[in-house]
Amino acid sequence: MTTPIHRRMRRLRWTSYTLVVVGYMLAFFHRMAPAAIATDLQQSFLASGAALGALAAAYFYTYTVMQIPIGVMADTLGVRKIVAIGAAIAGVGSIVFGMADTLALATVGRILVGLGVSSMFISIMKLNSVWFHDRHFGSVGGMSILLGNLGAVLAAAPLVWAVSHTSWRNVFIAVGVFSLLLSILAWFLVRSHPGEAGLPSMRELEGKESHPRHHGHWFDGLLKVMKNRTTWPGIWPNLGIGGSLFAFAGLWAIPYLRDVHGMDRAVAANHTTLLLLSFAVGAMLCGMLSDRIKRRNPVILGGIALYVLCWLPIVFAWPLSPGLSYLLFSVMGLGASGFTLTWASVKEVNPPALAGMATSVINTGTFLGAAVLQPLVGWAMDQGWDGRLLEGARVYSAANYQTGLGIMLGFAVVGLIGALLIRETNCQYIVIPKHA
Repeated sequence: MTTPIHRRMRRLRWTSYTLVVVGYMLAFFHRMAPAAIATDLQQSFLASGAALGALAAAYFYTYTVMQIPIGVMADTLGVRKIVAIGAAIAGVGSIVFGMADTLALATVGRILVGLGVSSMFISIMKLNSVWFHDRHFGSVGGMSILLGNLGAVLAAAPLVWAVSHTSWRNVFIAVGVFSLLLSILAWFLVRSHPGEAGLPSMRELEGKESHPRHHGHWFDGLLKVMKNRTTWPGIWPNLGIGGSLFAFAGLWAIPYLRDVHGMDRAVAANHTTLLLLSFAVGAMLCGMLSDRIKRRNPVILGGIALYVLCWLPIVFAWPLSPGLSYLLFSVMGLGASGFTLTWASVKEVNPPALAGMATSVINTGTFLGAAVLQPLVGWAMDQGWDGRLLEGARVYSAANYQTGLGIMLGFAVVGLIGALLIRETNCQYIVIPKHA
């Protein structure tokens, strides 16, 4: 292959990757932002814990419902179209959220944001599967999660800083305008796969045959994924680990640290920043380690077990020095990253042409878990609330949090048990007999 073609391949690959991963960063930002502005939202809309949880969870409900349709569209329409349209919808939603004067209108904004950014994760994983070599999928996937989580990091301490200098409304309007700009760039610059630009596939570059395309209706492909028994075990770590992590970091972590451990908002936000940054770095390290040892399950199970143990000091409100509390949150993030390898595992037990659908099926669990947990935890804490308020926001006791966060611990244990059922792929596509 000539040098000009090499250069064009690299340029298109990294242009497409960069724009889609920026969209993925936006998805993480919107996912985690309510934790940093929880008090502002309670004051703006006079919301109870359950109402605040429902507002935050509107994103997750929409995201959950859209995962399988997005997987189908990624495998049929292509990444370029769904990322561009998704970024535009998310931009409108963020502006509506920032301008909302009622809780109902703010919820509409969150729904639109969830609808728009629901395309980003599946798109980046689909893009990785066609623009990078199969043997690098775990590492590239980990790098993508690392970069995406920078959006979550921006939604913690940096967002608290920005809100202290302007208002949460102005921040979300500005983010919405940026999302609209991203939509335009994605439409004109992203390429869904090398063939769309007249280039050979990654396998053809190595003298191999391309992975076979799926022939037939997309519905047949979806049924093939869903009938494959080895697809389903991965949904449990997504539900229990991903769901509890995003529900905690995305809403309840900062109020918990404020009410139980007496931290101010900036210090509490630093903890969630470290949690999410550790999760991001851990995802990349897990991918690299798994690709190196050529096994998925030991990394998945080791990380998840560590994450479950980290919940014990939180649920039981053990007194921790500042150093130990920061260490706990960093180890918790590293452990949680183990579940991200389930996306590589499910891809490898299904036909390559159906990678988007396969990933979307189990990824549904992550957002279903967060969607259920955010309002459920708020409702559970409301039941024992003693009526205390601080500047219009509810203040919960350690016992209230033990009840609510204990539910999250239960979900995490379910995720660990489910992970034991995942099929080891040895980091390569495997053929699963019908009777397996």
